Amino acid sequence: MKAVVYDRYGGPEVLGIEEIPEPSPGHKQVLIQIAATSVNLSDWEGLTGSPGYARIGGLRAPRRRVLGSDIAGRVTAIGSGVTRFRVGDEVYGDILDLMGGFAEYAVAAESSLAPKPTELTFAEAATLPQAGAIALQGTATARRGQRVLINGGGGGTGSFAIQLAKLSGAHVTAVDNAGKLQYMRELGADEVVDYRTQDFTRLGSFDLILDLVAQRSVFAYRRALARGGRYLCVGGTVRTLLRVVTVGALAARLTGRRLGLLIVRTGPTHFEPLTQRCIDGEVRIRIDRTFTLAEAPQALARVGEGHALGKVIVTP
Repeated sequence: MKAVVYDRYGGPEVLGIEEIPEPSPGHKQVLIQIAATSVNLSDWEGLTGSPGYARIGGLRAPRRRVLGSDIAGRVTAIGSGVTRFRVGDEVYGDILDLMGGFAEYAVAAESSLAPKPTELTFAEAATLPQAGAIALQGTATARRGQRVLINGGGGGTGSFAIQLAKLSGAHVTAVDNAGKLQYMRELGADEVVDYRTQDFTRLGSFDLILDLVAQRSVFAYRRALARGGRYLCVGGTVRTLLRVVTVGALAARLTGRRLGLLIVRTGPTHFEPLTQRCIDGEVRIRIDRTFTLAEAPQALARVGEGHALGKVIVTP
């Protein structure tokens, strides 16, 4: 089968298309013929090996040769002990523990998958598992009348988070680069900020900050919170993350402003609620561009370099 592989950390130039053996499903696993895989920031981190936590399990070289975790496709073989799916079933899910989505076939744990709704295309379904779970959990405490800020609002997860926070009744401020401001307004953001020209941590007090690209000082984040407010980050530099869990914990005790990491729970239970809201028309799925497997380097670059408006899809 064809797959996008890499053997060393670097930019898109280290990726290449190769013929590799088709994987076989193990116990409680299924083999999926991939119809669509969406690109996440975690794929870019795995490619570049940065931040440092992206090298866990593979300090000098990647632990796995094929990236891609948010997949949709058809079951073509099942391993022993599989009870929920049959050959031919259409499924989608997040295979972050195994990776391998940028290929013609991938193996997935049965527990990581859900039946693909007939109302969604394969590409639409592939946008949801990881980004949807993060957006749902990151905005779960948003309430009517609150001020919510989403940093990284123009990307895949941010696009869902803006809509979910707005649906909660919150006043939403979305932050990203200048090329995404109009897009974030279209998603429902009440205010939009270009982080290159404005310091969003000085815009007032927010009840909830969901930070998808944490790079600022923990003291700046604390300054941006209202008393009793909550800051949650997903990813970011190792230095920032360490300060959030140490200095942030102290700040919570002293000032009532809570700073911490969003520990994302994965699996169908945590992304299917958003899927239903998309089917019901409450939340829109925004696909920025679709690339072929051979164009996967360009797809990852579009996400990693911050150009994507919503989700980017790779199809074999």
